[in-house]
Amino acid sequence: MRPISWAAEIAVLGQRYGDRVAIADATDTVTYSALMAKASGIAHTLMAAGIAPGDAVATLFRNTADAAAAMLAVMMSGAVEVPINPALGAADRLHCHTVAQVRLVLTSEALAAGCEAGLGRVIAVDSIDGRPLRPEDFPSVAPDAPARIVFTSGTTGKPKGAVHAQQGRWIANLMLRAALPHAPNRDSRVLLMTPFSHGTSLMTFAYLSAGASVALIDGVDPTLVLPLLESGTCDAMFAPPTVLAKIVDAADGLVITALHTIFCGTAVLKPTLYRRAKAIFGPVVRVTYGKSEVFNPITVLEAAETEAWYAQGNGDACVGWPAPGVEIAIHDENGHPLPPGETGEVMIRAQHLMTGYVTTEGFRPIRADGYHDTGDFGHLDGDGRLHLTGRLADVIKSGGYKISPDEVERELAPALQPSEIAVVGIPSDYWGEIVLAAVESPAPGWEARLEPALQAMTPYKRPRLLIALDELPRNGIGKIMRSTIRSEILSRFRLTQGAYPALEERASPSRSSRAGALD
Repeated sequence: MRPISWAAEIAVLGQRYGDRVAIADATDTVTYSALMAKASGIAHTLMAAGIAPGDAVATLFRNTADAAAAMLAVMMSGAVEVPINPALGAADRLHCHTVAQVRLVLTSEALAAGCEAGLGRVIAVDSIDGRPLRPEDFPSVAPDAPARIVFTSGTTGKPKGAVHAQQGRWIANLMLRAALPHAPNRDSRVLLMTPFSHGTSLMTFAYLSAGASVALIDGVDPTLVLPLLESGTCDAMFAPPTVLAKIVDAADGLVITALHTIFCGTAVLKPTLYRRAKAIFGPVVRVTYGKSEVFNPITVLEAAETEAWYAQGNGDACVGWPAPGVEIAIHDENGHPLPPGETGEVMIRAQHLMTGYVTTEGFRPIRADGYHDTGDFGHLDGDGRLHLTGRLADVIKSGGYKISPDEVERELAPALQPSEIAVVGIPSDYWGEIVLAAVESPAPGWEARLEPALQAMTPYKRPRLLIALDELPRNGIGKIMRSTIRSEILSRFRLTQGAYPALEERASPSRSSRAGALD
């Protein structure tokens, strides 16, 4: 493959769709020509600051048009984009910057004020003027050069950086557009509410590449979302189960027919939530399976297929067929392929798969055979669809994030010594799973002692439920059994659903316990 000129490709979009609306955010609408000019201005600013192809540039933005402009600017400059979620705590943010060797941070004026020392030079893009986009002003990049480093949620410890190549990014955009159920056009607008640092940015570029528009909202605000949906302003939206649950709660009793597709991924879609969403929006939910290590989606279950699956009353997580360009295999614990119907670890291979991980120990390429071991359990059925059946570890998926119980325990344990702590996930229609911390025979005042440690954590990793137990269940060698804790909690307590979950005692406890909830 020849060198890639992102500037040439992006310039065509500005020329072809100039006066069309590209981005509509909470404050304004921005045309294609204005967006591309702003991206050009930011890219020139990067190069004037000494950024060259291969240098890592962090992008730290909430969902605004400037987030899209900054993404395009980094691509045009040939730099390596390192998208950072503003929700990350200071320690996690510094870790990502250090591992990726970030040289410069692009952000907004509002977020720049909170950037910690040690993150390198910070440039707020708000006041950067647009400039004409001339492709000859910008470099071309080698296909195998790094393009993007996406950090995982730290399921087995500190987050790892999934490194994607320029060629992979270029192919991924084509594959993502090929997998869309409806070809976007000038009348199409997709509503995106999840952090731009996640898959939102990829969906944005796919829609912009087709001349459509993108509505960016910073988080799920029903007072903004419902009018958009009821007015028909948007004909599609991306809503993983956590987001979908909030919208469904707010829209209960309404019938909204403007959407032809609800893109749903990142966590298992429970049958109860699907039925509630269908009652409001109709059978328009499209299920996908994706990971940071490969540009989404990995598998697709189109809306009609999703409706047929849930109509049968099936309870397991069918996530559909491999998307264009993706291969899936199921391996046993010895790495041997398994036939359809047998459960093992899900392996994926794709042209747009990452090239490897970067960690504090350096870069580690993917396996020689090109497969990535996902850490998920599943099986392929006789029709070739993937079914997810569990996790290799006790990883918690809450609000679209993957959370390592070990990491949470390590952060909270110092405040609770000598008491032991165990962290588990409790199933929830609203959150997917809720992080619960069980503490063994804590001394009085333990909740207050725990508070500073909780506040220091990245918010989505904080336990939403706390419970004190006389003792934690252990196996024969003294290892705490998380599955037993989860089963006991579910048998003894009823979970109050919603944004602020709580545990209600079902009957008189057989063992002493005290339960509480955190807002």
